[in-house]
Amino acid sequence: MPAEPSASPSRSTRQKTILLAALFVLIAAAGLFYVKWWPYYHKAFKAAADHSIGASILAEHGSSASWAAAWDYAVVYFKAVWKAAVFGILIGSLVQVMLPAQWLLKVLGRTSFGSTLAGGAASLPGMMCSCCAAPIAVGLRQKQASVGAALAFWLGNPTLNPAALIFMGFVLSWKFVLLRIVFGLLLVFGVSYWANRFAPEAELPKELRPQPANEPSAAFAESKQPLLLLWVKSASKMALTLVPTYFVFVLLLGAVQVWLFPAGGFEGGNQLLFIAGFAIAGMLFVIPTAAEIPIVQSFMALGLGGGPAAALMFTLPAVSLPSLLMVSRSFPKKALLFVAGSVVGLGILCGLTGLLIL
Repeated sequence: MPAEPSASPSRSTRQKTILLAALFVLIAAAGLFYVKWWPYYHKAFKAAADHSIGASILAEHGSSASWAAAWDYAVVYFKAVWKAAVFGILIGSLVQVMLPAQWLLKVLGRTSFGSTLAGGAASLPGMMCSCCAAPIAVGLRQKQASVGAALAFWLGNPTLNPAALIFMGFVLSWKFVLLRIVFGLLLVFGVSYWANRFAPEAELPKELRPQPANEPSAAFAESKQPLLLLWVKSASKMALTLVPTYFVFVLLLGAVQVWLFPAGGFEGGNQLLFIAGFAIAGMLFVIPTAAEIPIVQSFMALGLGGGPAAALMFTLPAVSLPSLLMVSRSFPKKALLFVAGSVVGLGILCGLTGLLIL
């Protein structure tokens, strides 16, 4: 008889944990269906029929760097991403208050290749740009996911985006798709796994106040507070921390886009210097999901060679300066520098391969 009272709270806790996890999955699936899956389903037919998914987001930029160009780009950019950005903050905050910490720690908390593989696989349904996936990566790190697993999730969203690969095949060519898959796999699973070496103990910064691993969820860790209040606190803190940096650096990149991406002069540009230049520019610049496809399409129409086009196709979606800054407090600085350098390096290799097959 004495065992029965203690068993009842434990059983109740497990039931609450399962209920919260199921509710999280339901919210995530409903949000992805509205923000990503349903719109992309229709866009795939447009790509197949028209061999286009729209105009380049860079098509209307001015001839010189200016704040007017910055504002114009920011308006177009945020119109394209605001739903996914809000969804990213929603899911990133819900990760912290609804998912069982012990399960996440078991699956994503190790520095093994298995945790990296799980993080990358979990990214495939998301199909978000690097900035919109950043809040979720931050949430995973706060739940003590390893550097490799959280990076694989963050990088996998834009780089191995299944919808973007389908669009790319119809609009550019399936050779571009092959290049994206091969170098994307190296980035998402190889680079992310090796990034664990820059955080051997997988420790988080002290200010992130990680949740104890023996708690089923943050809601139970602070059981005196209602779940809704916990979520509001988490979402508010995440928004106040990430959004200002995001907005400011989108403006700055919009202002200098003409320097990063000249509107012409591509004749004879199918060489290493152009490949390296576009690899660096692509790593720094920020775009919505799949926007690299019309950008590359428009530049190739102006005479850009296959090598630089392949470099740009790979690096543009992978990371950006705003997304790197958004996650900078959640990952070791050396790990993020390694990721940025790897994106450029793999972009150059992708471009050199593109010289041979495109």
